Amino acid sequence: MGKIVLAAKVTHVPSIMISERPGPLFGKRQGAIDSLKEIGRRARERGADTFLVFDTHWLSNFGCHMNANARHKGVYTSHEAPHMIQNLAYDYQGNPALADAISAEAGKDGLDVMAHKVETLPLEYGTIVPMHYMNADANMRVLSVAAPLFASVDENRKFGAAVRRTIEASPFNVAVLASGSLSHKLVSNDQVGDNQWQVVGSEFNRQMDLRVLDLWKERRYREFCAMLPDYSTKCNGEALMADTHMLFGMLGWGDYAGEAEQLCAYFPSSGSGQINVEFHLSK
Repeated sequence: MGKIVLAAKVTHVPSIMISERPGPLFGKRQGAIDSLKEIGRRARERGADTFLVFDTHWLSNFGCHMNANARHKGVYTSHEAPHMIQNLAYDYQGNPALADAISAEAGKDGLDVMAHKVETLPLEYGTIVPMHYMNADANMRVLSVAAPLFASVDENRKFGAAVRRTIEASPFNVAVLASGSLSHKLVSNDQVGDNQWQVVGSEFNRQMDLRVLDLWKERRYREFCAMLPDYSTKCNGEALMADTHMLFGMLGWGDYAGEAEQLCAYFPSSGSGQINVEFHLSK
């Protein structure tokens, strides 16, 4: 039987990679880099063979989509920010068997989930950036899940629950990542510059992010899940925080009672709020 060996909310912002280059941001994201590598180390240590990534940078309109290719290979340049991420090579084995099984299981709940085996379907940077640090040796398979923009919170919750049931009935040991921001109000174009990396785009959003981290630390997940629909919209959620809906659906929603371990300091990036947190699966 399979097992979820790790569950985490992670950042994927380009400023992480920029901080490795000479310039005003040099070294400023080392905490985020170190914690992404630590998540990868933990996954490997616990016997993970697959990373499953809820990717808020892969946006879909209708239905839920998974990249079920047997191999993900390409050279990535961000269409959104080509000056930030360019010519980043990647080559990972996929997990089509797990994707097909998730699609079948989610269908039992009436969800429209498609597992695509299309060689020209690439990965997006919500998957590529975390894998760059967590899976540098490409030893683990990668399964990327799109964020459906027009899905309800409850649909995403059900999908996450189906992911858990599928993994536990499978032969795979899986590390599950919710790849996306906390709040996501980006700075306006005329504010772009060195200062964009230092401020959250809304003080209200920043305060809400900090409150969420407190709720997680205090294991007040039932309250968090009750506020999550409003938090997703009122704090400009990246892909309406679909990744977080799916993650908590997988964890058990408000019934989850495990430790939330914050692995780096909360930090702003282009106005958004960013964090790396592991949600431990033992109570």
